[in-house]
Amino acid sequence: MTTKINQDEINGILWKACDTFRGAVDASEYKNYILVMLFVKYISDVWKEHYDALVEKYGNDEETILRRLQRERFVLPKGCAFEDLYNQRNQANIGELINIALEHIEESSKQKLAGVFRNIDFNSEANLGQTKDRNTRLKNLLEDFYDPRLDLRPSRVGNLDVIGNAYEYLIAKFAAGAGKKAGEFYTPAEVSELIAELVNPQAGERICDPACGSGSLLVKCGNQLLGRGIKDFALYGQEITGATWALAKMNMFLHGMDNARIEWGDTIRNPKLIEDDSTMKFEVVVANPPFSLDKWGYEEAGNDPHKRFHRGLPPQSKGDYAFITHMIETTTKDSGRVGVVVPNGVLFRSAAEGKIRQQLIEENLLDAVIGLPANLFYGTGIPAAVLIFKRNKADNKVLFIDASREYQNDKNQNRLRQTDIDKIVATYQTRETIDKYAYLASFEEIKENDFNLNIPRYVDTFEEEQEIDIDAVQDEIAKLESELVGVKQEMAGYLKELGYE
Repeated sequence: MTTKINQDEINGILWKACDTFRGAVDASEYKNYILVMLFVKYISDVWKEHYDALVEKYGNDEETILRRLQRERFVLPKGCAFEDLYNQRNQANIGELINIALEHIEESSKQKLAGVFRNIDFNSEANLGQTKDRNTRLKNLLEDFYDPRLDLRPSRVGNLDVIGNAYEYLIAKFAAGAGKKAGEFYTPAEVSELIAELVNPQAGERICDPACGSGSLLVKCGNQLLGRGIKDFALYGQEITGATWALAKMNMFLHGMDNARIEWGDTIRNPKLIEDDSTMKFEVVVANPPFSLDKWGYEEAGNDPHKRFHRGLPPQSKGDYAFITHMIETTTKDSGRVGVVVPNGVLFRSAAEGKIRQQLIEENLLDAVIGLPANLFYGTGIPAAVLIFKRNKADNKVLFIDASREYQNDKNQNRLRQTDIDKIVATYQTRETIDKYAYLASFEEIKENDFNLNIPRYVDTFEEEQEIDIDAVQDEIAKLESELVGVKQEMAGYLKELGYE
């Protein structure tokens, strides 16, 4: 009987493997090597188990076995398995050998893995050090992954979620140590879960993240549907950073969503998700775009061939409304929903942003403003909000939720608890005013506030201070002073008995 591996065990082994690089290579760099090696180990173990099963079924009929293997989710070329690399771990050109194996894996599964490894160089002196140091690190990495407990065959893992969860675990751990760079590739799992529940994806819908990072938000949306037994949906994304785009592709694959279409490029300057010479349209668009991005593409936006910025151009130094506008313009007209994380300045900044915000409200697209706790996101402690936009709203009101005070403090990072997420989602769904937590504002009220969406203007969280009974406090002080005299006298007696004056 095969012993199942548990999540904590696999996470622990993988995190220990990171010791090979800690202190010598920046976490924002070495995460790519660890995650790629996990991917190679996984597909190698899956391939081996399937091969062994076919040998048992067809014996020495190699032709039939190979023909059947060609129908797998991916093809692993001969000599490119993890074990082949491990057996060459002492070679002087081990970095080059790993690169060659990755190139062959790409070629053999071009439709799903094309380009995934192109930005990850195991022979890089800049990232991994000079030849001797580089070879030592790669040898140690291969030996760490050769741990017999790290057996990722499906019969031992049980399902793809264990591998996908391990991948997410590593990305989260790397984000925790990556400083400002963390926001470039990771949205905290709880925030992703919250947005996925708020937009509530349905069967048959197309879901897109135009700033997808490593893909965690798309995975959460996909899991929302898979958890309901729904497989009829499509995932799309675009990511500007090549190495992060590769992580997203692998992340989709390891979660069993390898038919997701993830494009590499600048969403604002060069949107890649195009259909019939126009931007593709999606029922659900979600994102945690970079906060207040400078040099986002202002110069090109005025001549945008897709007419995404017809409400006006956001300021050159703050690209928040460029992403918001792109997202809204890529939703379907009848049922489109947008869930986007923004810095709080988006709610009240004036000038060009104020005009765009006013027009979005006048078009009755804004559905909810949800204030989040500060210090939720890696790399920045500033408070943020989630904006929900919706086509074909049933009313012209906007729900404001102040969820900024309900969270768990985990050392240096705050975190939304499941109870916090459930409360936000339930409040959004019932769409009712709740004292000191939520307020359903009319269009007229927002207009009276000059289209300023600052949450305290709508949700009154002021707590009156309790009146202090001075006489009672003085009585309590007198009582405590009296008790203190008695304690001192009793202590003096004990000291005298012990021979101390």
